[in-house]
Amino acid sequence: MASIRVGLVADPAAPTEIARGMTDLSPLGGSDAWDIIVVSEPFTTGSEDVETAVGRLQDQARQGDWDLVVGLTELPLHDQEGRHLLVQTDPARRTAVLSLPALGGLRMHARARRAVRELVGAMADPNAEDECRETLPHLRGRWRLLLGMVLANRPWLLVPGLKSALVAALATGAVATMNSTVWLLAGSLSWWRLVVATIASVALAVAWLFVDGELWDRPDDDSPQARERSRLYNASTVVTLMAGVLICYAALYVVNLAWAFFVLDPGVMGGYLHRSLGYGDLLVLAWFVASAATVGGGLGSGLESDEAIRAATYSKREEDRRDRLARARSPK
Repeated sequence: MASIRVGLVADPAAPTEIARGMTDLSPLGGSDAWDIIVVSEPFTTGSEDVETAVGRLQDQARQGDWDLVVGLTELPLHDQEGRHLLVQTDPARRTAVLSLPALGGLRMHARARRAVRELVGAMADPNAEDECRETLPHLRGRWRLLLGMVLANRPWLLVPGLKSALVAALATGAVATMNSTVWLLAGSLSWWRLVVATIASVALAVAWLFVDGELWDRPDDDSPQARERSRLYNASTVVTLMAGVLICYAALYVVNLAWAFFVLDPGVMGGYLHRSLGYGDLLVLAWFVASAATVGGGLGSGLESDEAIRAATYSKREEDRRDRLARARSPK
């Protein structure tokens, strides 16, 4: 039985990883078998227009002598009316583009696998329609897309890139934990003031990362599509950085609390301060110290390197894609 040659063209990094997990993809029915070929190529570089992406995929299909081609991108795609797209297929040209973040981010491998199987199966059908696209609902779809973009940024990977800031904050916290003035301040604050201190410290850290990393994305032109893209990029970057900083904050709290339980005796400190203190007060102390250390230690240390947060922002990854494509196409 003849096999259908299917090309999967994926953006570098996570989309390529997802595509390589589909080399064993096969049709559910009794149709022809599929021969899956994976190519890592930034085919959406410099343009989120779906027609441009389709044209580039067609070029790849001709070069590879494929019967079908599906593009997997981590970028948000939109049509000419500015609506966000999940997928667009052109069975006449046997080409499809799938926007991975539009899947929502959760269970990405399974959802992408199911979507690609449906796309290939539909395009292999000779009775398929000439063209179809699936758009996202305006409001709910926007939140789904934003969630997918944030999870694609993998904010937990931001923590190793901020190790110098984290170490500085831990050192600040270790010293502050043993300071009697800090004990007095922590004990005098109500819970809502501690919450405000947490929010303020996280916000300051995020703002510093934006400034130090020059992460704010600006529209390439005055078109609504360019402005919408920048809004999405900036929103996903803000949420990603907030998630990463909150992870660091939680780590600071746990380490400071463990340090306080190990080296401090509330009874001794209470006698020195002429107050009745217990181990429960250490929970409040660690909370206050985590906020102070986030500001005093983290903001004063700077980033480990510009690469530390590059992977957490779409605009920076787009620069990487352009550089990679330029190097690949430059004469040797």
